[in-house]
Amino acid sequence: MPSIKLQNISNYALRNLNLEVEDGEFMVVIGPSGAGKTTMLNVIAGLTGYRGSVFFDDVLMNDVPPHARNIGYVPQDLALFNHLNVKDNIAFGLRVRGVASEEVEEKVNAVMDMLGIKHLAESYPLRLSGGERQRVAIARAIVLEPNVLLMDEPFSNLDYSLRKRLRAELKLLQRRLMLTTIFVTNTLEDAEELADRVAVLVGGSIISTGPLENILIHNVDPMVREVFGSPNILFCNKFRQIHEGLAEAECSGVKFLVLFDGDYITRLVIPREKVMLSEKGFKDKVNVFKGVIRNVVADNTSYKVTVSLGNLELSCICSKSEISFEPKMGSPVYVKVPIRHIEVMPDMRG
Repeated sequence: MPSIKLQNISNYALRNLNLEVEDGEFMVVIGPSGAGKTTMLNVIAGLTGYRGSVFFDDVLMNDVPPHARNIGYVPQDLALFNHLNVKDNIAFGLRVRGVASEEVEEKVNAVMDMLGIKHLAESYPLRLSGGERQRVAIARAIVLEPNVLLMDEPFSNLDYSLRKRLRAELKLLQRRLMLTTIFVTNTLEDAEELADRVAVLVGGSIISTGPLENILIHNVDPMVREVFGSPNILFCNKFRQIHEGLAEAECSGVKFLVLFDGDYITRLVIPREKVMLSEKGFKDKVNVFKGVIRNVVADNTSYKVTVSLGNLELSCICSKSEISFEPKMGSPVYVKVPIRHIEVMPDMRG
């Protein structure tokens, strides 16, 4: 599968965009609505005009038409043909290419088996669930045996639990096929569960790339912070090594167990999405604290909650589908911070 290089790409939505995706990499591009994510995919696919250069394996693709770029594309609206059954939807691209009927039958059956949808072969899209439609759209893209898979927010209209299940299936599929994949989203959870690396796209330009953890914790660019939100950064005033690989760090009177084997800890960094809340407590008592809710901001899918633990405040973003109660200001609450999600910042004084 090819590597991809976008060099100085500009058009009506993109501004001098540069991005490199390695052979077989799963790159997640995250950014707000209107950032140019779909346009970037259309540039790679050759579906829209641009200035600059697109390379596949260092071969310039600017004059290569879309049908010759060998790309699988899953658009946000899936674009299934409602008058065709599942089998014919998947076979459509192969038939357009003039593939022999016997080979079409073999390839379509193989990809339906791979995605567990063979029992839906005679069904029509309007009778399918959201997850089934997603699988059909992915099958239609990969049956062409593309060199590159492009996915445009394909899970945006699905509920939380289904998104999570499909992300796991997609990651396994991408690893199995070793497809160079670019997946665009505005959802942090997509990036967490899918990405080898993440690119942040804002205002038509890539402003940061790297592993998600590095971008979340170490990037100080205010535009990146606007996309992801700021993690909890806790300053530690006491520290002790409990035994090899495990330490206790005290931040404003609250003691956290952390994975660390070093001389001293100056800060702890905790993503807001990893702070867990419960009305009744947790069975596991490691890094579990009782606090008081100081602020709550709700939207359609999540709560943004600030909890006071004495002199320390923690921010949390929790999905409404994952929390069993409605957080209210002034209410007591239990907080859990899983040890694996605490990033330790050691003493940098040398």
